[in-house]
Amino acid sequence: MGKTYDAIDDKLAAFLLRQHLFFVATAPNIGNGHVNLSPKGLDGFRVLTPTSVAYLDYPGSGVETIAHLRDNGRITLLFCAFSGAPKLVRIYGRGRALEPGDADYARLLPTFHVLLPPRAIIVIEVERVADSCGYGVPRYEYLGERDQLLDWAERKGEDGLERYQRDKNATSIDGLPGLRRFKP
Repeated sequence: MGKTYDAIDDKLAAFLLRQHLFFVATAPNIGNGHVNLSPKGLDGFRVLTPTSVAYLDYPGSGVETIAHLRDNGRITLLFCAFSGAPKLVRIYGRGRALEPGDADYARLLPTFHVLLPPRAIIVIEVERVADSCGYGVPRYEYLGERDQLLDWAERKGEDGLERYQRDKNATSIDGLPGLRRFKP
């Protein structure tokens, strides 16, 4: 059934890059903190090396992933084959959030097809990769990306996005620090 890998080979990379949707899970160190699970899409994932991956973190109403990474760095990504042969791939690792103004942010940004200004690039040093059957995952047909996030960002404009992130992304729901540029 399932296999584990120390790194992402070409076959795994091809599978990961074909998926239109993946999930990100993080948790804070505090015992009563909220576990976070977020869907990601919009062609924002890249395999950087066999042991590192990255994805664009677009503006949103919460900042849990970034806050949790600042707290402890632990992160897991889950990719599901919703079409074709059933398969799941989990990437376990240590992540960090690169914000605009960070040197590595500017270096990595051209790697992506950027649809709107990201609030961060999440970079993950891969510690373990595991696949499994995915037999219980239903099949879905990919119909395309949604336009709502892009339309929302366009309506907000650059200044509006900045204000929104200052209001919503300075701290997590557990009170942990979020985006560095908006210190609580």
